[in-house]
Amino acid sequence: MTSTRSSSYLEANARERIAQVFDAGSFEEFLPPAKRIVSPHLGQLDAPVSFDDGVVVGRASLNGAKVFAAAQEGGFMGGAVGEVHGAKLVGLLKRAVQEKAEGVILLLETGGVRLHEANAGLIAVSEVMRAVLDTRAAGIPVIVLVGGSNGCFGGMGIVARCANAIIMSEEGRLAMSGPEVIETANGVEEFDSRDRALVWRTTGGKHRYLLGDCQGIVADDTAAFRAAASQTLQGFKGNPTALTLQALEAEQAMLEQRIARFGDAGDPQEIWERLGVGNAKDIPMLEAGPFVDLVASHRVKGTP
Repeated sequence: MTSTRSSSYLEANARERIAQVFDAGSFEEFLPPAKRIVSPHLGQLDAPVSFDDGVVVGRASLNGAKVFAAAQEGGFMGGAVGEVHGAKLVGLLKRAVQEKAEGVILLLETGGVRLHEANAGLIAVSEVMRAVLDTRAAGIPVIVLVGGSNGCFGGMGIVARCANAIIMSEEGRLAMSGPEVIETANGVEEFDSRDRALVWRTTGGKHRYLLGDCQGIVADDTAAFRAAASQTLQGFKGNPTALTLQALEAEQAMLEQRIARFGDAGDPQEIWERLGVGNAKDIPMLEAGPFVDLVASHRVKGTP
């Protein structure tokens, strides 16, 4: 049975996203809150705990396809990753390989590693990266959805880029370091985190899509994310999913070319102008559909 209800992906919490992105009633949660699997570290610091440690994991179906799914809860510590949180993601990915799932869908919303559990969190994120690559090597595509208010930053930003495909909304954000981190380390002259328009121009879905860092951009709607995830999953049927040396070398070459071409740009709008995609000042005002059409037309004309 397929759910037809749609709503803002940005405003939904992790469990609402799970319920609306996947087939209605199909989600089976592993380690639900009743199991009371909580962080062993937060209590010692008198910090609040969550009985799912800020991440929901389990199996579901997506238009009938057998998938494994995880959704981070941005409302708990910004979706930050600790030892238990990371272990749940790793266990999910390993079980997906064991059960030969058709795909893994990760609904990421996170600021990165949980500072309360610094080393344990860092190790957990590195284990998630390895598990994602192992899952891909087993022939199972990993698809990431990014559209929550906390974005996808830090180590989990790297995890996202380890996946086969990333689908974002304009409201989603993706980067290694968050705006506040960059400002703290290098000063407001480097990056003014209070300039929200600049933040979204730099880390938002449209910029990531224009640069090829995400493979799909959709409206802020759970039904749109569902449709894009299903279509992307279908596209991997019969196609290789594992990361190859050739792909890594191509990615490195692309990054070198990006630095050479845009390294002196002071604002993403300068990059958009150099890409030749319409009027750069109009891009932030475009809805997802017209924006994708504009980019498609520019790529057809052969502009890099």
